[in-house]
Amino acid sequence: MTAYHSAIEKVRSLKGKFGDKWSAISTENTARMIVQNRFRTGLDIARYNAAIMRKDMAEYDVDSSKYTQSLGCWHGFVAQQKMIAVKKHHGTTAKRYIYLSGWMVAALRSEFGPLPDQSMHEKTAVPKLIEEIYTFLRQADAIELNDLFRRLEAGEDVQTEIDNFETHVVPIIADIDAGFGNEEATYLLAKKMIEAGACAIQIENQVSDAKQCGHQDGKVTVPHEDFIAKLNAIRCAFIELGVDDGVIVARTDSEGAGLTQKLPVSKVKGDLASQYLDFVEAEEVSILDADDNDVLLKRDGKLVRPVRLPNGLYKFREGTNIDRVVLDCITSLQNCADLLWIETPTPDVGQIAHMVNRIREVIPNAKLVYNNSPSFNWTLNFRQQAYDAMVKAGEDVSGYDRDALMSAKYDNSALSALADKMILNFQKNGSKLAGIFHHLITLPTYHTTALHMNDLVEGYFGEEGMLAYVLGVQRQEIRKGVSCVKHQRMAGSDLGDDHKTFFAGDNALKAGGAKNTSQQFEAAMA
Repeated sequence: MTAYHSAIEKVRSLKGKFGDKWSAISTENTARMIVQNRFRTGLDIARYNAAIMRKDMAEYDVDSSKYTQSLGCWHGFVAQQKMIAVKKHHGTTAKRYIYLSGWMVAALRSEFGPLPDQSMHEKTAVPKLIEEIYTFLRQADAIELNDLFRRLEAGEDVQTEIDNFETHVVPIIADIDAGFGNEEATYLLAKKMIEAGACAIQIENQVSDAKQCGHQDGKVTVPHEDFIAKLNAIRCAFIELGVDDGVIVARTDSEGAGLTQKLPVSKVKGDLASQYLDFVEAEEVSILDADDNDVLLKRDGKLVRPVRLPNGLYKFREGTNIDRVVLDCITSLQNCADLLWIETPTPDVGQIAHMVNRIREVIPNAKLVYNNSPSFNWTLNFRQQAYDAMVKAGEDVSGYDRDALMSAKYDNSALSALADKMILNFQKNGSKLAGIFHHLITLPTYHTTALHMNDLVEGYFGEEGMLAYVLGVQRQEIRKGVSCVKHQRMAGSDLGDDHKTFFAGDNALKAGGAKNTSQQFEAAMA
């Protein structure tokens, strides 16, 4: 039985139970509303999408070409239009997710105004954005299904499309930063995020109150015991709320972090605390050379003093960053985490693979969520990689200045073409060679908003005036079939008209009459 016919049976049963006082309720119309609202709660969404992610992870383990992707979205409408476009251009939402970036929440959604990515924004803004995104995605379902039901009522054979309708509701990988406090604070916030619909939560191993953007300096990591406690907190939150297969993404910032705030207590030689302490930079001292209130450690039978900065933070030894990354990742996967996130200085498949291969020596199915970050200068990085590849292959590079490869004069060069080909294949190669299960761009819609506003403003406030909007926006929307060109429909006007008819019959005051100017787009969009 299809969902629609099952809904019809449900409404018929209810009407039979409550009798004449429900006689005005249309069985078919009410069943239609049930179908148009498949998900009742955020937990329904979280459970549904957790199963999808688990299935996708298993398929990737068999075939690395089946990787997944997402774009970061800072508003429900942005996420909605993204998934509508995904369905239109690619026919399915399969293996396409949404990323919720803490950076964009800080920069765009805080009541304090724009903030840097340092966990200064309200923690409640994160679950609120998750809820907002799913509200817009569910509305996209309702609007598209409403159009299909209108066509069905008009005599078109679209029942199969209704029965096989694919939802716009897809997994969100949601950024909880460093947990916004201790493990209890992490647990409480994780619950709110899961209740809002999050099936996957990403957490990083930085100190919560000293958190920095992963692509900035000054990062301070925590001992493994502290991070494991937060992983446990998130796992318990998933289990408590009945999202048993919820996904935890453990992010390590150790590649670029050179500081720690705490020295953990080692209980047994070689334990996690001991391994962490071995990474700390220290200088050999005698007890006579030690100052009052110095912190001292015994290392390899010698007395050493950890190097401490004036702010009380301790330094890690130079050159230990990759070893720390590998230990962080292995430890996380052995303690409740499902996926890894490694922040890297450049998008280099070889560098990523080097770390992942070491992790896979211990955990063979280890896999990454990787940040295809706008913080990288992709053009410059890959032109430099192409330059180095050409040198290695013995090709002539005398016409290029490696330190100035961003110059526009190289845009149509052979080197530029090679670099662009490497960028084109980056996700495929990263997934094949470096264990990247999920590729995301954290801040694309932040940049596209700024870029498109720049272009519109240039013309509209210049000589082009209204033509700048018509040529650059509206005519493009019409020609490309962008759904929101009929913005009244996209905001729910047609859906609302139908609902009002369900509720009030011929007394309904509807917006979609002859004087609605949106009808000017009907023929244009046909």
